[in-house]
Amino acid sequence: MKKNKLSKRLQILSQRVDSNKIYDMQAGVNTVKSLASAKFDETVEVSLKLGVDPRHADQMIRGAVVLPHGTGKKVRVAVFAKDIKADEARGAGADVVGDEDLVESIKGGNIDFDIVIATPDMMPLVGKVGRILGPKGIMPNPKTGTVTLDVAKAVNNAKNGQVNFRVDKKGNIHSPIGKASFTEDKILDNLVQFIKVINRLKPSTAKGRYIRSSNLSLTMSPAVKLDSQELMDIK
Repeated sequence: MKKNKLSKRLQILSQRVDSNKIYDMQAGVNTVKSLASAKFDETVEVSLKLGVDPRHADQMIRGAVVLPHGTGKKVRVAVFAKDIKADEARGAGADVVGDEDLVESIKGGNIDFDIVIATPDMMPLVGKVGRILGPKGIMPNPKTGTVTLDVAKAVNNAKNGQVNFRVDKKGNIHSPIGKASFTEDKILDNLVQFIKVINRLKPSTAKGRYIRSSNLSLTMSPAVKLDSQELMDIK
């Protein structure tokens, strides 16, 4: 019954999206925001198909970006650190800070956080739970700024809207860029900042069109096709 209701709702929303149309960013944001109809604050997500081959290390697109208006989500941060660095992490607002005790907690199934940060010296310890954190996409990595000595900055970035992204095996990237409750201008600002970072990471070895297709959608809405050339022109 619920499935039928959901399908009917999506069918109605789909009638408000021209599947043959390529939307410029402003029109795409306006259209997607107008589709919000769920009983919760839906997430706005951008999806990109990149012209890269992730099998080659130099074409593995991975990084992080701090969105100017945040993601709209309250983020819980765990930090692997000791002594003064642990104090810095707590002072910056980290929700969980530890070392060996944090490893044991994670092994016990206590993973009530969204981002994990670690100082470089803690990485051998973090490696003990890599098989747990890795599949969840929260293993600390220098490329996302989550392996660092500046734990205070890393915690602040995480709390203020940093999103980490990584291309999948087929060259796709999906990332949240805000909430349906955001104004159109805030969603657009976040989208532009995200694309700027993606463009900066374009590998010199990538051949052909870099952003091959791009879509914008809500958690429970049909997607609108964006003008990929407009996105590639963002510097």
